[in-house]
Amino acid sequence: MPIQADLTESGQLLTIKVSGRFDFSSHQVFREAYERAGLSPRRYCIDLQDTDYIDSSALGMLLLLRDHAGGDVADIRIQHASPEVRKVLSISNFEQLFTIE
Repeated sequence: MPIQADLTESGQLLTIKVSGRFDFSSHQVFREAYERAGLSPRRYCIDLQDTDYIDSSALGMLLLLRDHAGGDVADIRIQHASPEVRKVLSISNFEQLFTIE
């Protein structure tokens, strides 16, 4: 499965793991991963360890998640991005909007 979402037992952290291509074809599944009914974590982790491609649609999806999570006060960490994916995030100045680890 290209997108997996796991909520901690405490309900405080939602980890979304994206595998393969992160593009427009992932839009619906990615959105459903964080909009499930009753879901209100305080922190989000986007794990891109197995992501080999990211495009502008994916960047837009990350921005929609940020808005959903509270905008400027959202605690969203993007982790394990490959050098190629990190370059796209950097060019887009996402370091100013997300914590990239």
